[in-house]
Amino acid sequence: MKKAFKNFPFDPGRWPFFYGWMILGLGTLGMLMSVPGQTVGISVFTDYLITGLDIPRNFLSLAYLAGTVLSALLLTRAGRFYDRYGARIMGSIVSIALGCVLGYFSFSDVISLGLRRTFPFLKGVAAPFIVMSIGFFLVRFTGQGTLTMVSRNAVMEWFEKRRGLANGILGVAVSFGFSYAPFVLNALIQAGGWRWAWRFLALIVGGCFALLVFVFFRDKPEHHNLIPDGSRFTRVKRINPETIAVKEFTLQEARRTLTFWIFTLSLCAASFLTTAFTFHVVSVFESSGLTRDQAVSIFFPSSIIAVGFQLLGSFLSDYVKLKYILMVQIIGMILLSLGIIFLREGAPLIILIAGLGINQGLFGVNANIAWARFFGRKHLGVISGFAFAWLVAGSAAGPYLFSLSLDLSGKYVTAAIFSLAVLVVLLAGAWKANQPKVVKSR
Repeated sequence: MKKAFKNFPFDPGRWPFFYGWMILGLGTLGMLMSVPGQTVGISVFTDYLITGLDIPRNFLSLAYLAGTVLSALLLTRAGRFYDRYGARIMGSIVSIALGCVLGYFSFSDVISLGLRRTFPFLKGVAAPFIVMSIGFFLVRFTGQGTLTMVSRNAVMEWFEKRRGLANGILGVAVSFGFSYAPFVLNALIQAGGWRWAWRFLALIVGGCFALLVFVFFRDKPEHHNLIPDGSRFTRVKRINPETIAVKEFTLQEARRTLTFWIFTLSLCAASFLTTAFTFHVVSVFESSGLTRDQAVSIFFPSSIIAVGFQLLGSFLSDYVKLKYILMVQIIGMILLSLGIIFLREGAPLIILIAGLGINQGLFGVNANIAWARFFGRKHLGVISGFAFAWLVAGSAAGPYLFSLSLDLSGKYVTAAIFSLAVLVVLLAGAWKANQPKVVKSR
């Protein structure tokens, strides 16, 4: 029965080409379908939520923080479900769930009004704050968290020696997709309003994409008498033998290794710093005497740098130790921190743009490749889910701590100096982040 389901409605082993490329396409599409749960997708609707629910911006931000942190706490559990049920079932369920959550958002103002009328003691911003906290928790968990994890891990399951190549294709497509997402979402809003836009997205994600996942997603190549990378690449020799894990680590074993924590904390720091800077970018520039236009203008050149480093890093990851790519990413974060501290026109601004681009470009390389490469594919869901929970928590804490720095000192320099100190320690530790060794029992 299980074997029949795995090959329903067709056997990918009989596909005219290696089915991993099909999974790569679907995984890329899955990452793009997570946009409504990402910061880049939610931000387009922010002003409409503030007006529609009559909630102050700071309370909406607090609800976003609370929902994001709560969602991070459940990602490890979601990873365990991924390991147990696979990408096909998990992807189908979470796509339908995300569609339902988007439908919830389209009625959020009605729900808030209903709460106020049903429970009169919920005065002021209490009702919309509750509605938004629940909504942000659900959309961050299903969209940013679980659907992203399932789509990324599904691709990594089907490639080993060509994992860097696959990740490069995935990363570039997702980068361009995320860049254009605000324009597409804004066009939907202009066409039918913010409620209609969310309902349309709910139909696309929860209906069309969920059906695609159920029909075409497959869990592991071995389930269909296939091997990662396809038979053409089985004899390809790699300069770096690190591309294949030495054993299948459990989460408990992975957490005992220095490599796991260096990569997890470095990526958490990247999530912290990048989200905080992006969230407050206009204020960061204005606090240093620069303009809003200058703040917005940095993203195009940094995206060009990011795409270049992502392609280069993905290619090199098949040949060199991943710790070297991580060290370059950390250097990029150090440049970004220095750029914030000394921000002004000229060299500091160029350093900031370069650091932002390097960090963003190599983030996807390290975040996508590290867990399968170092710890194997058997427990990939729970290991990557646990690590990703730290990343989500970092993205939630960053904007708040940067705003706290502004309140206390009038500038963002204090937060940037704190980030710089942490990054210097992580850069030193990254030198030791080699492939974990198997400890033989005596």
